[in-house]
Amino acid sequence: MQNTRRDFLLRSAALSAALSLPVSRVLAQPRFDRNPFVLGVASGYPQPEAVVLWTRLAPDPLHGGGMPEAPVAVHWEIAADVRFRKIIDRGEAIATPQFAHAVHVQARGLAPAHWYWYRFMAGDAVSAVGRTRTAPAVDDARGRIAFAIASCQHYEHGHYAAYRDMAQQELDFVVHVGDYIYEGSWGRRDKVREHHTTEPYTLADYRNRYAQYKLDPHLQAAHAACPWLVTWDDHEVDNDYAGDRSQDMDPVDVFLQRRAAAYQAYYEHMPLPPGTWTGGPDMKIYGTHAMGNIARIQLLDMRQYRDYHVCPRQNRKAGGNQVNVLDCPERTQPGRSLLGATQEQWLENALAQSPARWNVIAQTTLMAQADRGIAEERVVYTDGWDGYPAAREKLLRYIAARKIRNPVVLGGDVHFAMAGNLKTDFDDERSPVVASEFVTTSISSLGPARARIEALLAKNPHVKFANGARRGYAKFTVTPRRWETSFRAVVNVADDQSRVYEMANYVIEDRRPGPQRDKS
Repeated sequence: MQNTRRDFLLRSAALSAALSLPVSRVLAQPRFDRNPFVLGVASGYPQPEAVVLWTRLAPDPLHGGGMPEAPVAVHWEIAADVRFRKIIDRGEAIATPQFAHAVHVQARGLAPAHWYWYRFMAGDAVSAVGRTRTAPAVDDARGRIAFAIASCQHYEHGHYAAYRDMAQQELDFVVHVGDYIYEGSWGRRDKVREHHTTEPYTLADYRNRYAQYKLDPHLQAAHAACPWLVTWDDHEVDNDYAGDRSQDMDPVDVFLQRRAAAYQAYYEHMPLPPGTWTGGPDMKIYGTHAMGNIARIQLLDMRQYRDYHVCPRQNRKAGGNQVNVLDCPERTQPGRSLLGATQEQWLENALAQSPARWNVIAQTTLMAQADRGIAEERVVYTDGWDGYPAAREKLLRYIAARKIRNPVVLGGDVHFAMAGNLKTDFDDERSPVVASEFVTTSISSLGPARARIEALLAKNPHVKFANGARRGYAKFTVTPRRWETSFRAVVNVADDQSRVYEMANYVIEDRRPGPQRDKS
C-alpha cells in the first residue's frame, strides 16, 4: 500500500497544526483560471421554512482542490424563480482551506412545500443553478410526497445511469443510506472505470476520493434536482468497521485518526447543516426529519455506536462474516446493539411521539432475517441486523406494542432490491406482520449471484420480492392512505446512457402492514 500508517500519523499531525493557524486575509475578489465550481452544487435537510445549500470551490479537484491557502468570500442567493428575479434570501459565506473551501449555508424565510432555485458566486465565477424544495408545513397531512432512496455506488463497478434517471423524476427529496464512496477496490477484473488513487487514509486522500465521485455529471444532476438527506455506512471510512474498531484491528488511536479524516471529508462534501462536524472522530448524523404530517423519517447511524462483530472470518481479525447460527451463539447475546443505547432510546421516543401517518426508519441495510444456508443449514451474515438479532427483536416488539402507525423500514447495502414483511419472530409463520420493508439495489456496485437470491426467497417466506441482477434505486410516492414503491432498474451499468425501467411495483395500504404487488 502506498500510504503507510506512519505516513498517516505524520500527515494527521501536520493537519492538526494547520487547523490551529490564524485565519488569513479573506480573498473577496479571487481570480480563477479554471471553473472553481466543477464539483457542482447540492441542497439538503429541507424544513418548512429553510434548506441547506452546499458547494465546494475546487478548480483542481483531483489534486487537493487547487485553491490558495486563504479564505475566500462566496456569495449565494436563492430565488422563487429560475431567472432569479425574485430573490428570497442571500448572503456571504467564507470558504476556508481548513474545510477544503466547502460551503454550507442555511437559506431561510422560505415557504413550505415550494420549489426554489439557488446559485453561488466567487469572484467572477458563477456556479450551476440548483433546484431545491422545502418540506411541507408541520401540520400538513393533505398532499403527497415523492422521494427516492439510493445506496452503494462503487465508482469502478459502473456508471451512474440510475442518477440520470433519478434527476428526471419529479422528486421532493432523496435519501442516501450509505456507501457514497468506496475506500477500496474489489469484485471485478473488467472495471468500468478506475479509482485514480490508492485506498485513502488521510484527509487529503478522502478529499480526492470524494472529488472523483462528485465529478460524475449524473450524480451532480441528481444533487442539483432536489434536496438530499444522507447517512453513512462502512465504505465512507473502512470496510466493516464497528465503532472504533477497523476490520484489520488497527490500533484504536490510529483508526480514530483515520475515522476523523473520513468524517471531516464526508461533512465537506455532503449538504449537511452547518456545524455538523465540529472536529475529531465523532459526528452526530442521526435525527428526525418531518415531511408534514404525512411522514416522519428517522434517519439512523449504524456504524459509529455499534457493538463489535462476533465470530469474524478466520483470515480477518474483525468485521462481518457468514456464519452457521449453531457455530456462533455469541450473536444472540442480550444487549448487543447495532445502534448503541442512546440512539436506541432516541429512536423509541421519536417513534412514540410521531403524529405522522407513515413512520419511516431509514437505515443502511436489510432488517429482515436472511437465512442464506443450504437445505436445513441456517447461515446468516453478521455485519447487518442478523448479527444483532436481539436488538432487532427489541425494536420490532416496541413497534408492535406501541402500535406505531404504518412503520416502513428502508435500507440498502446488500446490492439487491427487496420487499418484505417484518415480524417479531421470523421463524413463526403465524407471527403477525408489524412493519413493511423496502431495500434498494445498488446504484452501481456488483450484485449477488442469482443462486443466492433464489436461496434467499426459498428459505425466507417473509421476503416477498428480491432481485440482485439489476442496479438502480427505489422510488416512493406517499399519500395519507397509500404508499407506492417503484423499483427502478438499469439495463446496462457499463453504459451511462443506459435505459432505466420499472422492475417491480409494490403498495401498502394505510394501517395494513406488509407490501403487496401492485396489480393495477
